[in-house]
Amino acid sequence: MPQDSATTPTSAPPPPSTADDDSMSNVSNIKPPLAMSQQDQATKPDLNEEEKMVTVEPKSPELPQPPPESPEPNLQLGFHSQPDPLLPLTSKPEYSSEKPRGVTPETLTSGLNYAVEDSEQSRLVSPEKVTLEPDPEEPNHAAEDDSELTQKLMLEQRKKYAEVEDWTELEPPDAAVLEAAASEPQAPEVAAPPAAASVESRSLAEMMNREESEEKPKIQIPRSLGSFKEETNRISDLSEHELNALYQLRHILQESTTGDSCKSSIWGVPLLKDDRSDVVLLKFLRARDFKPQEAYSMLNKTLQWRIDFNIEELLDENLGDDLDKVVFMQGHDKENHPVCYNVYGEFQNKDLYQKTFSDEEKREGFLRWRIQFLEKSIRNLDFVAGGVSTICQVNDLKNSPGPGKTELRLATKPALHLLQDNYPEFVSKQIFINVPWWYLAFYRIISPFMTQRSKSKLVFAGPSRSAETLFKYISPEHVPVQYGGLSVDNCDCNSDFTHDDTATEITIKPSTKQTVEIIIYEKCTIVWEIRVVGWEVLYGAEFVPENKEGYTVIIQKPRKMAAKDEPVVSQSFKVGEVGKILLTVDNPTSSKKMLIYRFKVKPLPCE
Repeated sequence: MPQDSATTPTSAPPPPSTADDDSMSNVSNIKPPLAMSQQDQATKPDLNEEEKMVTVEPKSPELPQPPPESPEPNLQLGFHSQPDPLLPLTSKPEYSSEKPRGVTPETLTSGLNYAVEDSEQSRLVSPEKVTLEPDPEEPNHAAEDDSELTQKLMLEQRKKYAEVEDWTELEPPDAAVLEAAASEPQAPEVAAPPAAASVESRSLAEMMNREESEEKPKIQIPRSLGSFKEETNRISDLSEHELNALYQLRHILQESTTGDSCKSSIWGVPLLKDDRSDVVLLKFLRARDFKPQEAYSMLNKTLQWRIDFNIEELLDENLGDDLDKVVFMQGHDKENHPVCYNVYGEFQNKDLYQKTFSDEEKREGFLRWRIQFLEKSIRNLDFVAGGVSTICQVNDLKNSPGPGKTELRLATKPALHLLQDNYPEFVSKQIFINVPWWYLAFYRIISPFMTQRSKSKLVFAGPSRSAETLFKYISPEHVPVQYGGLSVDNCDCNSDFTHDDTATEITIKPSTKQTVEIIIYEKCTIVWEIRVVGWEVLYGAEFVPENKEGYTVIIQKPRKMAAKDEPVVSQSFKVGEVGKILLTVDNPTSSKKMLIYRFKVKPLPCE
């Protein structure tokens, strides 16, 4: 069975995978924003149809302000109506031998038609579409017999459909079933008066509804799988089947004759020593559809491979920093998964490409560097039930090399098998940004061979919507500045703010002006940073005192900010009296813009 693999040589958008589970290509408490959110503004009447204002009251020791509710993360996926693209460097395509069986509506008897309601999860007979019509050429008693017989057959057939627990379709009843049903004795019927003849031709839907009211099925048919939700690692949340599989795998490990002490731990987790080992075992079980023997075989091979590959020694090797801009970890997503960025466009640098893939020795060195990076990233996961044991992947396909690179293919082919077999279930979400058209086109060809679970982990966004898509899953303060956020990693130039300083997002409609109002209650120094993704807007800032006789101070004259300007504007102002800061953004373009800002109040030093 296909499984999740956990890493990817980030050299180019790797060939798509048809694995059942996604592979991990490459491997905070967030405070609520102080500013009024866009939803809050909707409840405030607009003073001007063309201009909106957000009022922000910063916290102060004298007048603490209650923070507004943080908006819930929006976990909508992109391109749901179309197949989603493949994981970078995932497992090789695997084709399932089982094909879904189609159900074609069959005629069970003369004058009876039934329809099959087609859904992605189940196939049920639609009672509204099935009616019985009396045969005018037959005597009334014959029509009654046929009607009651066919109604009973249909009720039995409907029960079979309602009891389906998976998403496969049942075969129509064969002749033996019909013959057995026909041979059952019929209950005597009370003759109905001629005026009630219409009752004889009542629809089957009525009887089905009456049957449901008397005896409702306990089985719940699964609904849409459109949005992937990461599986639980809590023992109490496992189903009976999953729990039995975990117990069996534990027993197999205990009964194993491998007494090698080197195989007693993996990723820093001692097997069968504490509760963290259950999280590790569940990864291998999910990769093998909760088949304990197959999961044990996979785990045993992984443990042996780690010895052969000298993983523990690899962790301490110095493999250079040439690829630090190709793969790097930065920030966390809204569910607290660490985020790994894979920047394929870096390999447009011919020198770097040749240095990494030109011969077999260099390709082997790249693989070792990638495994080392992955192992170090995994060691930062907690492997605690209910904790974080997966990584969110962001794959930047801007200027990525095409699929025709020979050296790249030679590097990725062995890595696919290695990562698939030894790093199962380490990806929480695969987000592809700056996706070129040819990548999606290629993915549509192979997407029918992927499972719904695998596809539901994938998110795709073109260049114009990359930042907006990232913000759905990662807060702006955690998104690097090159992708539209505010995060500057390993840099002292932004010491005023950290990941814990929450940013606020506001959408500015075309040809409208947005004003952010920050209320100041005391003498202080206020620091803020602001950006508009893509800029091409007019930005200005001013201080307005509460005293009407005071003077307005222009902090920043309104000026046009171009896309080539600094991505983030950082400013500060020393406030000597009570008043407010007004940040104004005028969007003259015909497209909506995303405004992001945050601020911090610093008390003045004691004189």
